[in-house]
Amino acid sequence: MQKILIVDDDTSFGMMISGFLNKKGMKTALAGSFSSAKKYIESDSFDLVLTDHRLPDGTGLDVLDWCKLKLPNAPVILITAYSDIRVAVDAIKKGAFEYITKPVNAEELLHVVLKALRNNQNHTSSDKDYISGEGEEALRMEEHLKVVAPTDVAVLIQGESGTGKEFVARRIHEMSKHRNEPFVAVDCGALTTEIAYSELFGHVKGSFTGAVENKTGHFENVGEGTIFLDEVGNLSYEVQVKLLRAIQERRARRLGSNTEYAIKARIIAATNDDLRSSALEGGFREDLYHRLNEFQIFVPPLRSRGADLMRYAHYFLKKAASEFDKDITGFSASVQNAFEHYDWPGNLRELRNVVRRAVLLSREEMVQIEVIPPEIIDANGTLTVGVNLSDARNATEKQVIEEALEKTRYNKSETARMLGMDRKTLYNKLQKLNIDY
Repeated sequence: MQKILIVDDDTSFGMMISGFLNKKGMKTALAGSFSSAKKYIESDSFDLVLTDHRLPDGTGLDVLDWCKLKLPNAPVILITAYSDIRVAVDAIKKGAFEYITKPVNAEELLHVVLKALRNNQNHTSSDKDYISGEGEEALRMEEHLKVVAPTDVAVLIQGESGTGKEFVARRIHEMSKHRNEPFVAVDCGALTTEIAYSELFGHVKGSFTGAVENKTGHFENVGEGTIFLDEVGNLSYEVQVKLLRAIQERRARRLGSNTEYAIKARIIAATNDDLRSSALEGGFREDLYHRLNEFQIFVPPLRSRGADLMRYAHYFLKKAASEFDKDITGFSASVQNAFEHYDWPGNLRELRNVVRRAVLLSREEMVQIEVIPPEIIDANGTLTVGVNLSDARNATEKQVIEEALEKTRYNKSETARMLGMDRKTLYNKLQKLNIDY
């Protein structure tokens, strides 16, 4: 029986959700605060955590951070008010599985919970979505991973956006002696100078305006695990100085505290910039660059991995078919030709999204060219003679919107959120494309 932790200070709401999930065959526990949630998480294991954003002694993001340390395999779903949508989006970027807005629709809640649980099972059985390539560059990278993973040297992963740098970092962690300790990914691009020190190293209550309680930073939280500094080149110069000192001395202190703690974490950093050039030009501290770059791994772009392209495409197809419960077995010859002649500027991330969308739209056993985005078809000159690009784009867009409407049971607000647009834009498209609603 799957166990779910519900974190909400509204007892009646929490009990309602608990009762609903219990009737669906799940076991639940209810925590009314962040501190109570921490006690549950430390004393028990859960398959999923469902948390309100606004708690009396913290936020849903605090619960998310704690789960990443103590329950790294458990998906976290955030419940928010419409006014907290930006927070919810930030939570997704930080690793939350999904968010649900109030008032909560019971069927939507069940759909998201079941999807999260299925997704977690898939991740567990698929080595956290990492698959090795078979091309020359992929095999060379795999050899480098095997060499560096058992050591404690700092690793700098370089590669274009969307190439899977975080998956490579996780692969190193899972092959290392730190594998049973936490893996914490930090998006350095989202760290402003004002909050970066607190996020990385923590702070004590009262150390600055708004510091209403003590906060443990990522370096302290991760212990002897692995800390992954994604897009490290985006750190401000001031934060670079403090990070360098902490790495050199292997010690740090919370903001406002005089007590130091030891840094024991394995450090892996990643960037899509040419960090060496940036260091030589003064945009990034050269001494920090060398500290982070004890061993460098280059993740090749998808356009140079022709031997692996369709291997990844079929992998993404299998996952999407399972997610959408569709019996789709492969790609037509025209789709494969289009894929092989496209440059894939968004790399693996773009390929995954294109395949996932194509599976959602497909009504046949094979993915056909009609469900592939026009820009990919047009870029290869593979459009069938007589096909109007504008008409093809409109037809595809109409089908996507109709599919979304069906999935949300014609809930316009939810449909707009799913499609990444506001309600006004959605209504304009419904009228333009003559979609019944």
